[in-house]
Amino acid sequence: MATPGKPGKKDVKRTIQAKTSFTSPFTPQWSTLPQEDMHFILKTLKEKLISTGLEKKEVKVFRPWRKKKDRTSSATSEPVPEVSQDTQVHDSSPKHGWTDVAARRQLAIGINEVTKALERNELKLVLVCKSVKPNHMTTHLIGLSATRGVPACQVPRLSQSVSEPLGLKSVLALGFRQCTSKDDEVFTDTVDAITPRVPSLSVAWLQDAAPEHSVGSEEEDGDKRGQKRKLESESGVIESASSCTLQSLKVKKIVANPAKKKNKS
Repeated sequence: MATPGKPGKKDVKRTIQAKTSFTSPFTPQWSTLPQEDMHFILKTLKEKLISTGLEKKEVKVFRPWRKKKDRTSSATSEPVPEVSQDTQVHDSSPKHGWTDVAARRQLAIGINEVTKALERNELKLVLVCKSVKPNHMTTHLIGLSATRGVPACQVPRLSQSVSEPLGLKSVLALGFRQCTSKDDEVFTDTVDAITPRVPSLSVAWLQDAAPEHSVGSEEEDGDKRGQKRKLESESGVIESASSCTLQSLKVKKIVANPAKKKNKS
């Protein structure tokens, strides 16, 4: 029983923890892909994956459930059956996994794998499924692709078309890696065919290119060169600062799992 002067545990409301953060002034968006290019990209990808035979095979083996006591008793009582060489060779063969490991290493499948490969600058083309929800799961790929100079676009029905030949449930993002030797590349013709149809990314904070500075002639002394470059760099910074416009930042509060209800014991 709680004392009359103090409120009970049920009467006290729990404080909801919230994190404050600044809203980004830039809202990156994917460029629209024409319908003709969408059908061409999906058809080219599907035909290439079927021709290469790249697929992930998973064989589900049914194992009857037994108790520990039954297992120990059966193991001691039953004799161990002899296994022939033919069955050993058959069992040693891989039953599940990727059919072509070399071709799989040239692809980055999934949002996490594509993000890591973009950070390491290992990709030459990125395709993202349009049905990804929420949208902020793939918005970071716009800035990564733009800064790395990698063509990227959002393709509708990408997961439906690519996941079936690959033997996967869903493919939300697909990236093509750069290979050291061109002879080993499997998807070179596919990338070359799709890249011209990929629209360019529009990133607000990468629109204006950095001003090019002229280098002094070789006849000038080292001190004069240093002074000239210093003056040019300062003038470039002043021009860029005057041309850009600052946008106001807003503070928002993020509540983790707002719809989560406490389980009543």
